[in-house]
Parts: sequence; C-alpha cells; structure tokens
Amino acid sequence: MSPAAVPPSDFSPPQVALWWLRKGEFRLGPEWQKAHMICQQQEGDFAHDLVHALCHWIEGDLGNRDYWYRRVGAEWQHAASIAAEWEKISARLA
Repeated sequence: MSPAAVPPSDFSPPQVALWWLRKGEFRLGPEWQKAHMICQQQEGDFAHDLVHALCHWIEGDLGNRDYWYRRVGAEWQHAASIAAEWEKISARLA
C-alpha cells in the first residue's frame, strides 16, 4: 500500500504540519514548506509554536528553534533527536 497523499481530514492544523514533516522525511522541501506555513498561521498557540520549533530544528536554524521552544515554555523539554521529538510532539497532540 502506498503512503497517503494527503493528511487525514480529522487532524488539527498542528497535526497536519507534523504529518507533512514526516512525509518529507524530516528534510527541507515542499512538505517542510507546507508544515512551516501552517505553523505561521497561529503563532502564539502552544501546539503551533511547538511544531514551529521542530520545523526550525529540521531546517538547522537552532537559534530560531530555541526561540520557539522559549515561547512554548520551560516545562517542555525537547527530545535528543528530531525523530524522537516528532514522536513526543505527536503523542502530546494526539
């Protein structure tokens, strides 16, 4: 069975962004662009800002990543890798 071409219709926007990041194999490209655009639509919302931090981690812009993690709050401790962080955020937003 081939992977889905579009995210499930019952996903929230931050879950859709996560879906695009995974589909893009955690690399820059059109899927990353879609995820980043979703995150920018509701800056200041915890879930959007959390995925936004992950976008910038994937991008390799650690200063920008850390900015978004600061906006999320000190109670969120990110995982040691991008893939592990994706899993952690996905579980939190489920």
